[in-house]
Amino acid sequence: MADLFDGIVMAEQRFHGEGYQEGLAEGSHAGMAEGRRHGALHGARMGSEIGCYLGFALTWHCLLQKCTDPKNSKKLRALDSLIGMIQKFPYEDPTYDKLQEDLEKIRGKFKQVCSMLNIPSDFRLGNERSSLTF
Repeated sequence: MADLFDGIVMAEQRFHGEGYQEGLAEGSHAGMAEGRRHGALHGARMGSEIGCYLGFALTWHCLLQKCTDPKNSKKLRALDSLIGMIQKFPYEDPTYDKLQEDLEKIRGKFKQVCSMLNIPSDFRLGNERSSLTF
């Protein structure tokens, strides 16, 4: 008779444990999927931002190389520095511990270059409402 009641009494604990394990597995799966989507979205934004900085720097580098003004050498050095920082950026390693720090340095260098070129760092393209800020 005691065994009959043990099964009933222990059922609650057993179902609680099974429910916990199922919930943990389902939550882990959902968390991984959400983490992938979040990482892909933010990775794409970061890649777009850095790509924009690189295109900007390469374009201005080409334009300034054609000018013979001696004042351009300082601007060219700053652009070379920005291009170098971007080229050294670890795109393939999301676990790099200084990823945000290096990205902030690139943003700072971009703002410095914009200042040297007398271009607002959040300039707007045409009459569009979108700006270069990320």
